Amino acid sequence: MAEDPDAPSNNKAFVPLENNPEVMSHLVHQLGLPPTLGFTDVYSIDEPDLLAFVPRPSHALLLVFPVSKAYEEARIAEDSAIPEYTGSGPDEPVMWFKQTIRNACGLIGLLHAVSNGEPRKHILPGSDLDKLLRDAEPLDPVARADLLYESKALESAHADAAKRGDTAAPQAEDNVDLHFVAFVKGADGRLWELDGRRKGPLERGRLADDEDVLSEKALELGPRRFLRKEAEAGEGDLRFSLVSLGPVFE
Repeated sequence: MAEDPDAPSNNKAFVPLENNPEVMSHLVHQLGLPPTLGFTDVYSIDEPDLLAFVPRPSHALLLVFPVSKAYEEARIAEDSAIPEYTGSGPDEPVMWFKQTIRNACGLIGLLHAVSNGEPRKHILPGSDLDKLLRDAEPLDPVARADLLYESKALESAHADAAKRGDTAAPQAEDNVDLHFVAFVKGADGRLWELDGRRKGPLERGRLADDEDVLSEKALELGPRRFLRKEAEAGEGDLRFSLVSLGPVFE
């Protein structure tokens, strides 16, 4: 595993979030997403009967996995061939956040999930999330990361959510080997892999209007592709979990 899994060791650190739909939903609702949208566990990406339990359309997936040597090598190799992302403004194809807060990959993943595509249209006007995204939109990635770093509203909401998991939360300063990556369907219809540790957003393909992020094509371009590369590298530890952002039905 990399010695520096997400941000410099002298940067401030958050208590890691548990990949728990109730925790994730609580945090995004507290920030400004309406209760009509929330997170649900995805128990299989291969069995139709289990996929059928997930509310659709699915607007974003959060994949949590152990940071392996194979993953780090693949990440570095892919990033070496692309420039640092400098996008900003309303014409940006997708909103991306660079991670500079240690152990905040879960929070960054959540922000990527709610800041793009359909969920963004539903953010409550005047909420902390609405204000944060309006302030972030015109900024370049470095200034945008600084905005997150200094946000007291974000830090407070995250601290409250981190206490709500089913298991005892690690300390903020602990080294954690699990990492979050978001797959979202952007407003442009493309599937994006969004990770604050990368050089920028990664386009994985184009989806049809009727294809969400749990469609066969999106799963092949996103989570299955990711897990297949790990398996091909001979990694024995294929622990992962997945949650979906979609409608909440009463």
